[in-house]
Amino acid sequence: MTVAEIFYSLQGEGFHVGTPAVFVRFAGCNLRCPFCDTDCAERYEMSEAEIVAAIAQYEAKLVVVTGGEPSLQLTASLVEAIHQRGRTVAIETNGTHPLPSNVDWITLSPKDLFLGSVATPVLNEVDELKVVYDGTHAPEPYENIKVRHARFLQPCDTGDTLRNQAIIAQTIDYVKANPQWRLSLQTHKLIGIR
Repeated sequence: MTVAEIFYSLQGEGFHVGTPAVFVRFAGCNLRCPFCDTDCAERYEMSEAEIVAAIAQYEAKLVVVTGGEPSLQLTASLVEAIHQRGRTVAIETNGTHPLPSNVDWITLSPKDLFLGSVATPVLNEVDELKVVYDGTHAPEPYENIKVRHARFLQPCDTGDTLRNQAIIAQTIDYVKANPQWRLSLQTHKLIGIR
């Protein structure tokens, strides 16, 4: 498997914000989002056993598999090996590929608002929906997707402080007008951690 990094931090977004977690960031993605802030320049080839051993160095019970796009590489056997270490596996995915059935928590962050039909999600049931909002593209309701816990609207980080402030204000206004959504901030960026 091609891994960009494995690190220990706090979940900074969505439902599990503030929860200690081991992050396994797979390299590679099938999409090219204009706002992507993920650097996968460094890549390491690792076996499933090596990934599990790296995870086992940390105390956290939550393992967040992310990317790039982790569904391109994640296997049921890796999820099972992580489970055997007493950990819970959450995935952050754009939803364009099927997932192993033994993943414990699915965070769907669809990108079709920005990229069109090439990024249409194939998942129809997830734990949380997290939509990036740029203040321009109104979020789809995704009524065809069963969301078990929460629908989050997350302000897009453009790298421009003034533009970000405007997007945050627009996101707050949108959530207040559409209370089926909840606000998700990238708290890891706000407090300066990975």
